[in-house]
Parts: sequence; C-alpha cells; structure tokens
Amino acid sequence: MKRIALMLVANLAIIIALGIVWSILDATFGISQMIESTFGVPGRFGFVAFFALILGFGGSFISLLLSKWLAKRSMGVFVIDHAEDSDEQWLLDTVHRQARDAGIGLPEVGIFESPEPNAFATGASKNNALVAVSTGLLQHMNHDQVEAVLAHEVSHIANGDMITQALLQGVLNTFVMFFARVIGYMVDKAISGDEESSGFGIAYFITSFIMDILLGWLANLVVMWYSRRREFFADAGGAKLAGKHKMISALQALQRTEPADLPGEMAAFGFGGGMASLTSTHPSLDDRIAALEKL
Repeated sequence: MKRIALMLVANLAIIIALGIVWSILDATFGISQMIESTFGVPGRFGFVAFFALILGFGGSFISLLLSKWLAKRSMGVFVIDHAEDSDEQWLLDTVHRQARDAGIGLPEVGIFESPEPNAFATGASKNNALVAVSTGLLQHMNHDQVEAVLAHEVSHIANGDMITQALLQGVLNTFVMFFARVIGYMVDKAISGDEESSGFGIAYFITSFIMDILLGWLANLVVMWYSRRREFFADAGGAKLAGKHKMISALQALQRTEPADLPGEMAAFGFGGGMASLTSTHPSLDDRIAALEKL
C-alpha cells in the first residue's frame, strides 16, 4: 500500500507541476489563444490533454500495481507458501522451473476454487507475479496438460503482457477522456449557438458523459484485439517451455469443457477461451490449435 500511496502523491504532484508550467507558458507565449485560433476550441483543452494523460495512465497503472492483491481476494486464491502434499509441491516445482527457463523471477503460485478448468497470471512486473490454477483444472487435466497451462501463464509474464496492456490501456484512456470533452464542447456550442462564450453548458457535460461510454467501448475493442493476438504468443511460449504436443492436448481438453470466463482484467491473461468475437479476450480454441500445429 505504501507504493500505491506514493504513486498517488506523485500523480498529484505532476498535475500541480503541469498546471504551474502551463500557466507560465500561457502567460509568456499566449498558448491558449494560439490553440483556440488554430483548432477552434478553448485553450484550456491544452491542460485538459495533460490532465487526461495523467488520469488515463494513472488509473491504468494503479490497476496494474493492485492486480495481484485484487486477484488474490476476488478469486479467493490460496497461495502455496509451503507445499502440504505432492500435488502442491509439483505445482511449485513446475512453475519455478519454467520461470527459470523463461528468465524471470519466481512467481507466487496459488490455487482457487472453481469447478471449471482455468488459470491466470497477473502482477506488476516479470519479477513480481502470480500464477494461479483452479481446482477444476487440476481435476480435469493430467500433469502434462496442467504443465502446458502453467507454461502458457509463465509465458504471459515473460512476454511482459501485463505491462504492455497497461500501457495500451493508458494511451486509450487518455484519448477517450480528451476527445470526449472536445466533442462535448463542439456539441454544446452547436446547440447553444453562442460562439463567444468560454463557459460550458449542460450539453457539454451530457455529451462528454455519453462519449466517454461510446469511445470507451471502442477502446475496449482495441484492447480485446490486442489480448487475442498475445494469446498466440503465450501459446507459442508455452509450447517452447512444455512441448507443443502438451499445449495442443491442453487446448483440446478445454474444447471438451468450455470453461467460464474469468472476471475483470484477469480474463485477458487466463487460459480458457471458446468462440472468438470482437469482445472476447481469447481467439477460438480451433484457431489456437491450428497456430500451434504450424509451429
């Protein structure tokens, strides 16, 4: 929690510093007037852009920093500190061996209660991650298949997928917040017909709210597209760590069970997946198996 508090303080300090710098530059060079004459929107949107940048990235990275803590509590993950039986010891040994082969720090290993076979990886960095598997996965798959699933999740960590997705989400959040307000201003002026006023009417706030939702939905489609692409890389990495035939066998086992989606951001780094769509985090299992067969 200390890291989160420090990040919040740092974000606040950056916002204040940007406000001071913007005020100095505006007073010296008249940036607001230049922006307004060039783009037809108030110069204050220059600061809105900076503000959107901080909030967009800030929210995304706070979510990244909290991801492991939230995953443990929302999924009820039991972290294996000391193996109590041979199965837990095998899980620890397998994940740690794969992590060493992948050149990353040893992740925490956990188990969560769920009848569906699934697993996920999360964490703020390659050396501070968690790999968790469901009880259903351990019940429905043999050791070779579970090994492939673990290798897939370790590959997500080694590929830095959590960090790159946070960066992508931050960029998209920034664009959504900024353009929603620019569109809100344009609609407000078109409805009021008052081109001279520098204030914001009710249409600005309503339109900005609606555009936050619509542009956010479009941004989510981009994130889902990115997530589907990264699944192929995680499968290939898992095949390298555990063996192609084990990875294909694990995916074929999923075809017989159709696991439910994981909640929230964990879905992007889970193992399960069914029919692909624009809003799905995973490609279809058939496509993933076909891609592995071509390796």
